[in-house]
Amino acid sequence: MSTVGEEAGAVVVGSRQRPDGRPESVGRVRVALGLVSAVVAVVLCVVLVDKYVLRAEWWQVRHTVTGTPVTPQSEVGPPPGPLTVSWERTTRTHHGSVAGYDGIAHEVAQGQVVTASGNGVEVRDARTGDGRWSYRRSGWTLLGWTSTGSRLVAYFERDGDRADRVLVAFDALSGGLLWRREGERPAAVSRTTLRWPAGSEVLLTTDDARRTLFGVSAVTGNRVWRMALPRGCRLFEGGAHPSDGRERLAALGLHCTAAAGKDGAGSRLLAVDPAKGAVRWDRRLGSRESPEVSMLDGVTLASDGTALRAYDDKGRQVGVWKGDGVCGDLMCPGVRVGDRLLVVYHLEDSGPDEARMEAVDVPSGDVRWGRDVPAYAALAQAGGRVFALRPRLSADLLPAAVDIVDPGGGGATTAPVPFSLDPDLPGARPWLAAAGGLLYVAVPQAAPRPDGAARLMALRGGLTGPGPAELGGVPVADWPDACALLKKPDLAAARLTGHTTRPRPTSAGTVRLPHPVSCSYEPRRKAKGEDPPEPGERTSPEPEPSATGSAAPDPSASPEETGRPDTTVRGLTVSVRWVGDTDRAASRMLDALQATQAQARRRRDIGADEAYEIGPAAGMIALRVGRYVVVVEASRPPGAAARVARSVAYRLHHPSFTRHSS
Repeated sequence: MSTVGEEAGAVVVGSRQRPDGRPESVGRVRVALGLVSAVVAVVLCVVLVDKYVLRAEWWQVRHTVTGTPVTPQSEVGPPPGPLTVSWERTTRTHHGSVAGYDGIAHEVAQGQVVTASGNGVEVRDARTGDGRWSYRRSGWTLLGWTSTGSRLVAYFERDGDRADRVLVAFDALSGGLLWRREGERPAAVSRTTLRWPAGSEVLLTTDDARRTLFGVSAVTGNRVWRMALPRGCRLFEGGAHPSDGRERLAALGLHCTAAAGKDGAGSRLLAVDPAKGAVRWDRRLGSRESPEVSMLDGVTLASDGTALRAYDDKGRQVGVWKGDGVCGDLMCPGVRVGDRLLVVYHLEDSGPDEARMEAVDVPSGDVRWGRDVPAYAALAQAGGRVFALRPRLSADLLPAAVDIVDPGGGGATTAPVPFSLDPDLPGARPWLAAAGGLLYVAVPQAAPRPDGAARLMALRGGLTGPGPAELGGVPVADWPDACALLKKPDLAAARLTGHTTRPRPTSAGTVRLPHPVSCSYEPRRKAKGEDPPEPGERTSPEPEPSATGSAAPDPSASPEETGRPDTTVRGLTVSVRWVGDTDRAASRMLDALQATQAQARRRRDIGADEAYEIGPAAGMIALRVGRYVVVVEASRPPGAAARVARSVAYRLHHPSFTRHSS
């Protein structure tokens, strides 16, 4: 018989209790439930923070819209003659996490100018340059954009996570947000223009394997059709310009292997109806490289490193220009005016600054005319005129220029533009468009360094000056003789006694300048059997250095140049690069020069109105005095270019000295 204590002990052993009377097993359950609740709360907190904070639109997105109507523009450019800047804007290059996608693109449509870069989309009034709407995402990079109808769509990827991507659609005029779709991948985005094909209010997208095309409605963001690419073929990825499109046709380059069948391995060009996803035509190209594709009005151009080919809307080849370097490193510029296709290409034996322009009759494929031209960087057409952007007005002069070409016979008029152009700079490609009586130009520049930028300008017709339009209206008599900018005391200070000068004249279009614009100086050798001077050389007797040098503040007699063992200046060239119609115009041209240089440093000790040291070795000084822009180059000794530049600046400040040869 058990005692009460034993029974109580048995109870204690079977269900141990806490001091408050609760069973301990219940406490364990509550602790477990508390831990589970804490974990769930943490996970839920992480999910909510990721969704509503880290991925939230309210802090990532900077989006502005407009309700102001825009005035449509007529399809006409400026008249022949001088050009001046109506407005300009600069877009800095964005170097995102994906290498190579640092291009900047522009488009003029519906009275607006669209600028797309890695930073986002910016839309401006085409007439005034005033901002209308914009869209940017912090921590994301724009890697593609397109437009169709009244919709504009941008493609963004999160920095450092290419799998996190989104398409964002806008109303093109107001900037209002229409829809967002995650996970879609654009088809064959251009690395240089960041553009991909769209038309008939349908965007072309692809899968991760790039073997299937999808049509996505620009209105709703939903897929409307699906099309498998030919067997053994896939879209090129990372090409410079592997696709292009218009409203009724899109063309895409395909990379095909031997599994493609009878057509074999190589690149092909596929033309697709964006509205239905139907193949219009399919053509084999001549290499395995990614082609550069450009679509004009009714003509598709494709360059693959072996030839430039032109196809009409039915896939019929209407022209071919063969050669490995026919387009150089960039796509051949081309436009269509009526039934004529104008194409600029390089001949096999031509120099880098030389090209050939031909006009092809599209219906027949016959070449109507051809002529040698500068290596135009871009073409545009409006109002029956063709506008061609040339990197240099002349090899010895600073500004770029625009030729207005007659598509009927090839005749052209030339006018300088108020900027300098280096088409080899990375980033934005030179671009040209015409509308509303304006000419829109975008050019790359090195400043702000080190990222660089694209400079967008709207040019209008300028005032006609007393001089020729090829010189911006400046009379030829206003151009000084480059060989007269240094006098005997200046040359004596540079130890150029008994020197030889090599003057170089130049012309701008059909206007030939009467005085040389460049003058090179070399010490005259006195060895026996010396060759006579070459034609055009000017020899000078050894002048006696002046006791006092040039009158103050002439830097030729600077004390720092005395007492040195060898201060003979070598490789000296003085060049008059431009004469503006005003001081402001000349200042703009000098600023454009330094903006295209990888290294440029302002110098305030030259005695000029403005001066820059160009390059790493201080061997080039670009200066402005009044309306004159002059460049002084000297290979040695160090600092020689700056010393000679001081002399040139002094002479330009005293123009009575600049008209007489030494």
